[in-house]
Amino acid sequence: MNVLVTGGAGYIGSHMLIALQEAGWRVSVFDNLSRGFADAVGDVPIIIGDIRNPKDLESCFLFGKFDLVMHFAALSYVGESVKAPDVYYQNNVVGGLNLLDTMRRHAIKYLVFSSSCATYGEPLKTPIKEDHPQNPINPYGRTKLIFEQALNDYAFSYGLNSVSLRYFNAAGCDPKGRVGERHSPETHLLPLVLAEALRVKYGGNPKDTSLIVFGDDFPTSDGSCIRDYIHVNDLCRAHLLAAKRMLDGKSKGAEFFNLGNGSGFSVLEIINVCRKVTGQPIEYLVGPRRAGDPAVLIGDSQRASTELGWNANFTSLERIIETAWAWSLGNR
Repeated sequence: MNVLVTGGAGYIGSHMLIALQEAGWRVSVFDNLSRGFADAVGDVPIIIGDIRNPKDLESCFLFGKFDLVMHFAALSYVGESVKAPDVYYQNNVVGGLNLLDTMRRHAIKYLVFSSSCATYGEPLKTPIKEDHPQNPINPYGRTKLIFEQALNDYAFSYGLNSVSLRYFNAAGCDPKGRVGERHSPETHLLPLVLAEALRVKYGGNPKDTSLIVFGDDFPTSDGSCIRDYIHVNDLCRAHLLAAKRMLDGKSKGAEFFNLGNGSGFSVLEIINVCRKVTGQPIEYLVGPRRAGDPAVLIGDSQRASTELGWNANFTSLERIIETAWAWSLGNR
């Protein structure tokens, strides 16, 4: 199979490239490198371009005949989306539609979409199942939902088959250390906590911390928000299973699945486990809540287990953090 990975130079995308290659797929990357890194794609061919530019996409699809597209090229910072919703609508919605229309012109009928639990908004009950109402509370979640809705319409009218994977917090790194988690700017909790651990490990004063916990007044046991963390390799395996499901003819139209560990961890619990794994006295500051942050997000993945045959292999938070810490130590 010949697959195009949009956003393949990013955190999850670069791990996906390894999973696809190990499964024997031929892989190409399309990325504008605004948030990704060219060295993260290894020896995979990379086409530099922007999904907001239809001409860039057309040039990409003339590069080779693709059987399937995996779409990771979305912006994904909740706080940034609140401050700059125009940027998110242009990239995640307009760019996404450009991608679908280019696929139509080139008669490509299969897409795996990296969606988000942010489409649900504040949960009415947890863990969240796929039939939970989708009522996102930030522009990031709304743009993901709009694109999911477009996939449903394109399936009905144009025969485009897709699987949307609504997942929770991606975490960890390739256990072999080949790629890892890095963002510019960095806003994700785990790499920020581990960066603080590195600073202290190499002589920094713990009291000089700049690590911020956003909100200590959520309606949770310790006041910090709770999220469902999934190892990035488990996410990639789910994307591969979704692709095989479509190519094997087991699904048609627009399908969607939650991916989650089924249990949540608070921000303060994450910090405590990072202290244990790194052996460092990590300190933090408390800041105000970020706009658009739900208190609790935990997913129910039973449907993915039953229909995709997917279950998380990395179920230990400590093990997930160990893979991220090993990569951090090797790439400081």
